Amino acid sequence: MSELRELYQEMILDHGKKPRNCRVLPGANRRAEGFNPLCGDRLTLWLQVEDGVVHDAAFEGRGCAISTASASLMTETLKGRTETEAQALFQGFHRLVTGEGPATGGPALGKLSVFSGVSEFPLRVKCATLCWHTMRAALENRVDPVTTE
Repeated sequence: MSELRELYQEMILDHGKKPRNCRVLPGANRRAEGFNPLCGDRLTLWLQVEDGVVHDAAFEGRGCAISTASASLMTETLKGRTETEAQALFQGFHRLVTGEGPATGGPALGKLSVFSGVSEFPLRVKCATLCWHTMRAALENRVDPVTTE
């Protein structure tokens, strides 16, 4: 079990130091901003959605390793998913990091499962979920920035 936890920590550190999809997304038709005042994390998320499918996703911002890694893995996972699947991923991820139990009835979380240990650190849940709340705002075309407060 400790080897698995170590692997998870390595993956989070890797995505935190070398985030994937960390760029402005030309041609994006959805955009939202998020802010976590507790940790100071800031994020702008861009999505390219066509016919209800997320074809591309990218983000820019600054934040802690957990926040950055979560955004990196989220943007990788969203590509090719429908908006409905993206919403279901949000629900499953939220259940995972808040300790409410395993994701049920939605798409498998796959690599996102590395965040299972976040539930042991309640203050870090907002770091891990900031990008996910921002993603929901982008899908819903909300204009006001998302905040974790």
